[in-house]
Amino acid sequence: MTEIVPTQNSPPHNPSSQHLLNESCLHNYQQYCVDFIEEHPQCALFLDCGLGKTVITLTAIEHLMYDSYEVTKVLIIAPLRVARDTWQAELGKWAHLRGLSMQRIIGSEKDRLRALGERADVYVINRENTEWLVKHYSGRRMPFDMLVLDELSSFKNYRSKRFAALKKVIQQFKRIVGLTGTPAPNSLEELWPQVFLLDKGARLGRTFHTYIDLYFSTPNSWLPYKHELKAGAEDAIYKKLSDICVSMKATDHLNMPERVENVVELTLSPREMKLYKQMERDMLLPYADGDILAINAATLAGKLLQLANGACYDEFHNVKVVHEKKLDALEDLIEAANGKPVLVLYSFQHDLTRIQERFGKFPDDPNGVRQLVTEQDMADWNTGKIPIAVTQPASTGHGLNLQAGGSTIIWFGLTWSLELYEQANARLWRQGQKETVVIHHLITKGTMDEQVMRALKDKAAGQDALLNAVKARIQESTNPQRNKEADPNAGT
Repeated sequence: MTEIVPTQNSPPHNPSSQHLLNESCLHNYQQYCVDFIEEHPQCALFLDCGLGKTVITLTAIEHLMYDSYEVTKVLIIAPLRVARDTWQAELGKWAHLRGLSMQRIIGSEKDRLRALGERADVYVINRENTEWLVKHYSGRRMPFDMLVLDELSSFKNYRSKRFAALKKVIQQFKRIVGLTGTPAPNSLEELWPQVFLLDKGARLGRTFHTYIDLYFSTPNSWLPYKHELKAGAEDAIYKKLSDICVSMKATDHLNMPERVENVVELTLSPREMKLYKQMERDMLLPYADGDILAINAATLAGKLLQLANGACYDEFHNVKVVHEKKLDALEDLIEAANGKPVLVLYSFQHDLTRIQERFGKFPDDPNGVRQLVTEQDMADWNTGKIPIAVTQPASTGHGLNLQAGGSTIIWFGLTWSLELYEQANARLWRQGQKETVVIHHLITKGTMDEQVMRALKDKAAGQDALLNAVKARIQESTNPQRNKEADPNAGT
């Protein structure tokens, strides 16, 4: 990793601090999840953003470690920024967690090795270093007896190196917890690797191909990788998971802010649409100094999305600008915000470059567009110091609380990933947001943009079926402290 972050023990907590929350502040549904983890050695929590999966998991760890003495060392694998910031920060908010110590296994290899050598209860590593960690203990038993996979969906690809590495040592953990909001955002095929890491194949089969043979068919012999669910297979899969998985939606348990979705439709000129249709038909747009060329259908889809945004890379990676419809619409929305901060989500590097050229680039222009990259950027956004923030969905997709800085999202370019789409929106639409959240989508009519919007809606409908199948039914507690709304800062 290029980013070096000091690894150190958790800062000492002050038990007498008036700012610390205590365990009685947990929501009733949060206590339900704590109990679920304690009662199920292997389990998954499908929790919407803002429901407090971090404090839920740490509370269960504290109970298992210091009440029942079932756990001695815990390994948490999480996205980089979440591993760096979120888990560590949560310890400082709760009085009942002050006894837990934590090491972050991130940064340079020297820093990671030093962190592993320090005594702690909980060790947090970013998912990109999963393979490195397994290799480090090659030939030796890992010292952890509990594993937490924060964003379990990060392991949805059974061919990935991180999945293959973890699969080798998964039997060493006697307790495993998977945390995610979107377990199968694209297809139920993606469930197998995630569930395998929980139960080692007991429910959905010991191999991916066994899972596919049991629940899917291949209707077209010339498309052997195109699978369709067999009759009754969907319900059968949900039934298999019902004993170890539980899902919760924020809207069922929290007073969520109002959410308004707006589609801004843009129309290309006849000339611009002619170029788009030519690319769609011929997979080629000829230019004197470098053609825009698509070598296959997948590449073509990406090129068409670029053209919908207004520009496209040619064969030499130079940018060919076709139109400025989205830049004009973005300018109108920013002007209509009248100084209210906006968060702009872009897809391609040339999107960012053109946005910066139109509105100015921070820090060259103090009032220009600012990327959310560093911890300071996040802090400045949350204190209202950034009027126009830009980021890619993948950069702010998990674990970051940005709701204090604004309530307006503008999708300059869409993503095919339902997971990234929902997680990015949830940076602002979450517990603690005090304003109505407005989500604008800039959609170029007659282009791939419309297909992406339809695909996101279809995937969301399919995922809802899975979440409803394992939805928690909680008997409301009579404890008034647990039924009251918890502190907004608790929903991490």
